[in-house]
Amino acid sequence: MPIAFHPEPASDADVDGTSAEGTGAVEHSSSADRPAPARDPLTARILARGDASLAAATYGSEADGEQYDLADRQALRRVAGLSTELEDVTEVEYRQLRLERVVLAGLFTSGNAEQAETSLLELAALAETAGSEVLDGVLQRRAHPDPATFLGKGKAAELAEMVAASGADTVIADGELAPGQRRALEDIVKVKVIDRTALILDIFAQHAKSREGKAQVELAQLEYLLPRLRGWGESMSRQAGGQVGGAGAGMGSRGPGETKIELDRRRIRDRMAKLRREISAMAPGRDAQRADRKRHKIPAVAIAGYTNAGKSSVLNRLTGAGVLVENALFATLDPTVRRSSTPDGREFTYADTVGFVRHLPTQLVEAFRSTLEEVGDSDLLLHVVDVSHPDPEGQITAVRTVLGELEGFDVPEIVVLNKADLAEPETIARIRSQVEESVVVSARTGLGLQELRDLIAERLPRPAVEVDLVVPYSRGDLISRVHTTGEVLAEEHLMEGTHLRARVDEALAAELRSAS
Repeated sequence: MPIAFHPEPASDADVDGTSAEGTGAVEHSSSADRPAPARDPLTARILARGDASLAAATYGSEADGEQYDLADRQALRRVAGLSTELEDVTEVEYRQLRLERVVLAGLFTSGNAEQAETSLLELAALAETAGSEVLDGVLQRRAHPDPATFLGKGKAAELAEMVAASGADTVIADGELAPGQRRALEDIVKVKVIDRTALILDIFAQHAKSREGKAQVELAQLEYLLPRLRGWGESMSRQAGGQVGGAGAGMGSRGPGETKIELDRRRIRDRMAKLRREISAMAPGRDAQRADRKRHKIPAVAIAGYTNAGKSSVLNRLTGAGVLVENALFATLDPTVRRSSTPDGREFTYADTVGFVRHLPTQLVEAFRSTLEEVGDSDLLLHVVDVSHPDPEGQITAVRTVLGELEGFDVPEIVVLNKADLAEPETIARIRSQVEESVVVSARTGLGLQELRDLIAERLPRPAVEVDLVVPYSRGDLISRVHTTGEVLAEEHLMEGTHLRARVDEALAAELRSAS
């Protein structure tokens, strides 16, 4: 069903959530003969997401190299047409989310209509990534979300009419709903209601592949679920005192007892404690790998950025890593580490990390803290930005906000303005004027990649000690280490050994001096 957003100023009654007219109103036909409303640009952008969008934004195989995981990812797509409608909406907390036909609901404060539209478009992309079909949507201008129903009484009733008319089975709110808000909204719209946080967690659960990634996502989901448990009816009760309902059920059942909801909460807490122990047990392996790189003085370059900004495409272009590349949000979650070398032979590593998004759930930030440590322990940060996005400044702010939560984070940054072939020159110039150091690239066409490689080689930390000595041919292992971890300035083969002039770290310099 077509949808129509009306972002013009609302009346006072609509701001209070008591009128169906004004900002964010969505016109619906109560009669089959009533003409469908005209689509505005936002509606067209949401409903036009499909083959045309993919053709314009997806990078080809030549740019991304061999896609090792692409076939597996496509095989996991949800089956179109599979009904997910619940007869009893109260079952939603106790089953895995399976979204299909959804309606979006968002809010914006006065003066932020453009940001709200961008956020709602992103929510539509998230819903599609989760395997659902976006049917309709509504925006409302309010100073603050309604504490009872998020949208307000009038707009919530309008949303219920929209859900009934479109045949949707899920409503997604563009924000984090309090448990009471979600329950009240479900009672009004009569279908399942979830929020942005639950949607992101569902996507992470689909895409996590490694044992550590799956444990991190499950922990985040349980942390989100715990305060949202509730019980319904007699089936959730496991305690009774006195003559219950006059039926004589009290004899033999008096006492404190324990309700099923409390049992569920205890089981969830026990499971969360077990997951935390498992994640802690996995940390030494990652720490050992980082310690090994540090011991051999191998610099590390971390690739971070907003989801779907092209981080994996850039990594594939720089290293031929064959990492999965897909026009979807959070296509890759598990970090990928690949070795590379500078033109002068110095080895270093690239680490592709999980993507970021606006309002990234706090539970995920905590759960993926061990993964984010790859960024904090790096020597250089490549901050990849989709410069063709409607709000690239918002992407930069969202990424820097999350990275700022890492303790002691202070890593030199190069802003990589990706997808330059799709961006306006004015946008590129504006972003470059706002950041200290940047490179304009296109992972699709190869534009600017050589400049990026040269800049990485220039910004990587250089060995501190310069040596000029002759190493005997019997110590070829030292020569190899100089080429791997140091910077060779001059090399000459003499009768007595190899004459080296190079820059190396202090430990290797001491070994070279003792051997010469």
